Amino acid sequence: MEMSGEYRIPADRETVWNALNDPEVLRACIPGCQELEQTSDTSFSATVKTKVGPVSATFKGEVQLEDITPPAGYRIQGEGKGGVAGFAKGGANVQLADQGGDTILTYDADAKIGGKLAQIGSRLVAGTARKLADQFFSNFAEHVAPSREAPSE
Repeated sequence: MEMSGEYRIPADRETVWNALNDPEVLRACIPGCQELEQTSDTSFSATVKTKVGPVSATFKGEVQLEDITPPAGYRIQGEGKGGVAGFAKGGANVQLADQGGDTILTYDADAKIGGKLAQIGSRLVAGTARKLADQFFSNFAEHVAPSREAPSE
């Protein structure tokens, strides 16, 4: 399964880069994240509870950051196991670019799934993955650059 996306984040690239590398920010933004711990300068362990169609599972996994070029981007490689629900493993290239005072974040991801998840059907899994990615980036943008409402008079 392959997926890509682009998001405009209303913050400068350095701020976005720092947030992408902050376990507290990531824990707050990842849908269903129960635990996220930085285990080294370039790795994290996580526990995430999610539901894909009729399958609910708690995934425990490891994520490694590679090809790190601050503040331009990196590659994320990871694998998670969800018991009888199956497994997911894959990676994503994440790139940051300046545009005005905002940052454009683009990603290209590839994943492989097995177990019950693979039996559900690729369209349902891909739709859920897209929804979770959109939810993460929406949470992330709000966390990094909270909406500013015009003061009411």
